[in-house]
Amino acid sequence: MANIKSALKRVKTTRIRASRNAADKSIMRTAIRHFERALQEGNTEAAKEKLQKVIKVLDKLASKGVIHKNHAARKKSRLTRKLNKTAS
Repeated sequence: MANIKSALKRVKTTRIRASRNAADKSIMRTAIRHFERALQEGNTEAAKEKLQKVIKVLDKLASKGVIHKNHAARKKSRLTRKLNKTAS
């Protein structure tokens, strides 16, 4: 464990940020899971609404720096393709 005051503060802030990032990633995974469940049930209208929620969450996390912007773009693209594939 660190002895220097600034190092102790860094440990504390790192723990806080890590827990916040973990919570945000959990929200992201839950939103994606709800979208995929709506797709499996064949409810395309609900899936479209869920996709909008997922896109909003992904953009928010990318802007915060929790996930990389390319990661967010890749997820959005793949989920949109899934929706379009099942809708047609």
